[in-house]
Amino acid sequence: MKVLIVDDEMPARQRLHRLVDELDDCEIVGEAANGNQAIELAQKHVPDVLLMDIRMPGISGIETARHLATLDRPPAVIFTTAYDEYAIAAFDTQAVGYLLKPVRRERLARALRHASRLTRSQLSALATDDTKAEARRTHLCARVRGHLELIPIETIYYFQADQKYTTVAHMEGEVLIDESLKNLEYEFSPDFVRIHRSALVSVAHLRAVERDADGKQFAVFRDCDARLVVSRRHAPALKRRLRGS
Repeated sequence: MKVLIVDDEMPARQRLHRLVDELDDCEIVGEAANGNQAIELAQKHVPDVLLMDIRMPGISGIETARHLATLDRPPAVIFTTAYDEYAIAAFDTQAVGYLLKPVRRERLARALRHASRLTRSQLSALATDDTKAEARRTHLCARVRGHLELIPIETIYYFQADQKYTTVAHMEGEVLIDESLKNLEYEFSPDFVRIHRSALVSVAHLRAVERDADGKQFAVFRDCDARLVVSRRHAPALKRRLRGS
């Protein structure tokens, strides 16, 4: 069994490394200090299971697991956490594997034997159990030339739906994802606002609403050349947001 260890604290990684080394049929393929590194190493080494902390700077363990679930061969995930047993009960309801810190050898061996892959629905439900602010992703994940690419939410200008896919325009270019505008609007409001049935824009990057000679309204951005049509239905609410009211 190939194991990837993910924890932002070196002593925790060292302890897990030592415990895994004591188990038969387990091979440590790498260590990561954060979610970004975990995603990169998971694509490189294709581990069978991740031992991953939940609370980490940047991308949390739960968000990292949600991104990893989109891989063709997603690893099983066992969360390691310092939560008390009452908080752990919430994770148990979603059948998510966990180990309470400090991790014990016997529990680790048992968890690895019973490791199972988390489905997208389990991960979404787990995130929903948390508060919306904590469940909200800090990055979006897109498949680009066979690899996962993480896009920080604060770099995104807009989302635009086109049939079954959604275009994400951000500071480094554009990518396609298969998430609906409805779900994106729910998760990322009020920082993103609907301007059309097919478009959702970042309030922080929006500069103004302009009219052309025909009276048609467009959303224009500070650092992006795109001009997106604003529907009559959404124009009043958008203008109020720009005024800060």
